[in-house]
Amino acid sequence: MTGETIVTVTGNLVADPEIRFTEMGTPVARFRVASTPRVYDRNTGQWTDGESLFITCTVWRHVAEHVCECLQRGMHVIVQGRLRQRTYTDREGINRTVFDLDSDDVGLSLRHRIAYTDSTLPTTLARPAAPAPPQAAPAAAQGAPGHERRSRPQRHGGWARIR
Repeated sequence: MTGETIVTVTGNLVADPEIRFTEMGTPVARFRVASTPRVYDRNTGQWTDGESLFITCTVWRHVAEHVCECLQRGMHVIVQGRLRQRTYTDREGINRTVFDLDSDDVGLSLRHRIAYTDSTLPTTLARPAAPAPPQAAPAAAQGAPGHERRSRPQRHGGWARIR
């Protein structure tokens, strides 16, 4: 739809995602993400945490199942979707307004950790074997000390456990 507000939120999962099913059997998962900005205080020379934003996210169908299988409390995630505002009256009769995120895409942030897969792809989806790594270049071509190239893990399909 046009005119919708699309946002991307990065933060930590507050609790494990919970999955439910509609009457028609469609899976829907809900989870909360806490996003806390960090601000550098020049007077003290220290980083301080700002006020946390807690946002409830909803994801549907197969993505809901994937989220519940792969993510757990404390993981750093990236969530993109449509921002929704809703107003309700609480038990004390006070009108409240909350913002929810109707999520389209959820991913594990690799900013602080490395993810490895623990599953193998079906043979129909398997990628060809990776070529052999190149031989080490002479010391002069490797660059300044401390900037040597590190080998990266091979890419595999699917999500992984975090170490």
